Amino acid sequence: MSRPSPDPNLDALLAQLRQHYPCGKAPSLGAGRKAAVLVVDFIEGFTNAQSPLAGKWDEPIACTVELLRHAQSKGVPAIFTTVEYDPIELEHNLLVRKAPRVSVLSRGSRWTEVDHRLPRTDSDLVITKKHGSAFFGTALASHLLMMGVDTLLIAGCVTSGCVRASAVDAAQLGFRPLVVRDAVADRSLLAHEANLLDIEARYGDVLSIEQALSCIENLS
Repeated sequence: MSRPSPDPNLDALLAQLRQHYPCGKAPSLGAGRKAAVLVVDFIEGFTNAQSPLAGKWDEPIACTVELLRHAQSKGVPAIFTTVEYDPIELEHNLLVRKAPRVSVLSRGSRWTEVDHRLPRTDSDLVITKKHGSAFFGTALASHLLMMGVDTLLIAGCVTSGCVRASAVDAAQLGFRPLVVRDAVADRSLLAHEANLLDIEARYGDVLSIEQALSCIENLS
């Protein structure tokens, strides 16, 4: 999510936050042996202007398109997540209870479909999740192990929610999370920047789109 113009107030808040990381810049994890692109929740329910949950994220979507096309040209696999709830889950899932608006993501709804602008191949995976992390309650880790993937280039939304949760779980499970700054989005610019700072300090690397494309090139 690009910042359209300098914001002194935001910069001051981020500078204050950086003071709580006394160890300085964290070491880079870098890429491992094989990467996959993980696109977290860039679905119609979060990206289509007609959806009640939509954000204005055309630029991160465009960067994700570029990332996916380059990955496809190099044979790098892609995995997409969607959120979809069955009727009983709408009653008992605590995330739905906390944020009732997401109940529009019911099974069979048009809002659960992967954003139509994102290029996909027949070999790409679409994983349905019920919670924040792409790993929680899904077979994602098993799929990655079977494919020999140890590195994830992460795109999607939102930075402070499902993207962060997925990056944290990736690191905890031994997969290197490389979050592509230009290809992730949040409704709050402050939350976006603060969580990217924290991810880079504690869990993974934060890359520009150019660095992500170079990473794909080097692993091909």
